[in-house]
Amino acid sequence: MAERQGQTAPDALLTRIGQVVMLHHGGDREEARSRLLDLWTELGEGGDPLHRCTLAHYLADTHDDPLDELAWDLRALTAAEEHAGSAQARALYPSLHLNLAEDYVKLGRAEAARTHVRRARGAAVALVDDSYGNGVRAAISRMELRLGEGPGDWDRRATDEGEPGATDGE
Repeated sequence: MAERQGQTAPDALLTRIGQVVMLHHGGDREEARSRLLDLWTELGEGGDPLHRCTLAHYLADTHDDPLDELAWDLRALTAAEEHAGSAQARALYPSLHLNLAEDYVKLGRAEAARTHVRRARGAAVALVDDSYGNGVRAAISRMELRLGEGPGDWDRRATDEGEPGATDGE
């Protein structure tokens, strides 16, 4: 039964992804990458965008090469954009852009990093005031400091940056 007393059944694929993420957090990065790649193959390019976004988001974290990490984070953002109008996608954008900012820092591309941290800050308005939202906002603030961005710096440029989910091939 999909619904029972107003609660939906857990999403089996997201549960499996979560189990692999726990493996990764437990220190087995190679095995986690292998299992996540298996899930990616199982899901396929035409799979549910939320699943593809989640998988790509976590796959990025299992890579050592910053270019590989960037490629997976861009896949995650692209999949989220397929769900652009949903509340789920809006809640993902801050974290996705923050990850892209981190990727660009690793690659020595500070301006691209600044663009994505501004997008993360702009998208953070969709986050609720809970531990997840507060944690993401704190991480955005840390990245802004790292990049020499102040709270007022992203304001005046936000209109030049487009929508929170926008990509521009950086």
